[in-house]
Amino acid sequence: MSGIDLEVIYGTALELAAKAGEMIRDAFWKEKSVDTKMSAADLVTETDQAVESTVKAIISAKYPNHKFIGEETTAAAGNHCVWTDEPTWIIDPIDGTTNFVHSIPEVTFSLGFTLNKQVVIGVVYAPIKDELFTAKLNQGAFLNGKKLTVNKTKDISKAVVIMEGGSSRDVDIVDKKIKNIYAMVSNSHGVRAYGSAALNLSHIAAGRGDAYVEYGIHVWDFIAGALIAKEAGATVLDPTGSELDYMHRRVLCACTPEVANQISEKLIHLDMGFD
Repeated sequence: MSGIDLEVIYGTALELAAKAGEMIRDAFWKEKSVDTKMSAADLVTETDQAVESTVKAIISAKYPNHKFIGEETTAAAGNHCVWTDEPTWIIDPIDGTTNFVHSIPEVTFSLGFTLNKQVVIGVVYAPIKDELFTAKLNQGAFLNGKKLTVNKTKDISKAVVIMEGGSSRDVDIVDKKIKNIYAMVSNSHGVRAYGSAALNLSHIAAGRGDAYVEYGIHVWDFIAGALIAKEAGATVLDPTGSELDYMHRRVLCACTPEVANQISEKLIHLDMGFD
């Protein structure tokens, strides 16, 4: 671990989540300044940018040699994301920006810390609901200090599946996503959407659903939540059933391998490219 004290890093991660949460809460009920990025449904606010700037400044001051990947920083650089073996902080300042714009409380700050491209710390904070999901590699996952364990559902017919429409408005992509949603509605107890990849994964960790699948997300959306879900006992894969690639913009998370396999077999798999 190159002499890095992960407990100190974890303490900083909690500090950053608290600061980000404070900024998000302060702006939540106020009028927002909203802009768009890749599509009319891909939103960014001045709060997204302010939170990321604040978090990056704190990290840079404390750990000047560490790398940083943030959603808004990457977007400003033309969406080119470089992830190395160096100690790296991967941040989504507001995961669920559309929710934030519409004053829907499912809004999170997401932070993943990686070493040698291995995720060792994950923090997802939903400040409006004051729910703090945390995980450290091989040490379990927790919600406000309470240990989390996934459900034991093994049959998709008894599962609740979390899915999202996403921000792409490409006709072919939307059509395939709707067909996937139809397949899940037809074969499960039902489908839910919360508007935040980080929160969706955390919900699976907390037993608030049995599976989650999404295409078109980015590494900052799901790297922290994926660790939290894994540490709670979830199976986290590429939707095709192969090993998860954090740069491949898609994820399948299920409470058991059986449900993961059943979902994978029923999906139309979308190639959304790489970060």
